[in-house]
Amino acid sequence: MSEKVESTGMELLKEIANVSGKGGLFRILKPSRAGVIVESLDEKREKTLIGPTARVSVLKDVSIFTEGEQESVPLEEVFTNIREAHGEQVALPVKTSSDKELIEFLAKILPDFDRSKVYVSDIKKIITWYNLLSKYLPELFVVSEKEPEAAVEEVKEEAEAAEKKPAKKEKSKA
Repeated sequence: MSEKVESTGMELLKEIANVSGKGGLFRILKPSRAGVIVESLDEKREKTLIGPTARVSVLKDVSIFTEGEQESVPLEEVFTNIREAHGEQVALPVKTSSDKELIEFLAKILPDFDRSKVYVSDIKKIITWYNLLSKYLPELFVVSEKEPEAAVEEVKEEAEAAEKKPAKKEKSKA
């Protein structure tokens, strides 16, 4: 019964979005009457109101087409594969790399990606997004493994330790 629970910060992808027509990535802060308020994922951390007609893609919902049994692979799985293969940053320069180099990059990360549906521009976005997330949201890639029973025991021990501490006695003024 010692199953390990593995969780990554990839749940944070539901807070990160790409806005069509705007460069970079944005953290979704809160909805408003006129759209959604977002914060840029860069040094500036500019807050902007994105109107209701803008095309906003939440990264948690983005996936890459494949030719295998699965029709697509979630972006979080692709990011995890990139992390294992390249570490914190992808050194491949997006602007100066040839199409062949970019396709080879993705083929190493996701061998069965659908070459007819995944364009070079998509591969460039994946690399750019990965580098941005790795730099400005490193907690996204933190993996924590705990056994559920061990986690429960840890909480119990902390509670018992808190109970054992002697209560502070009030000084009486007489």
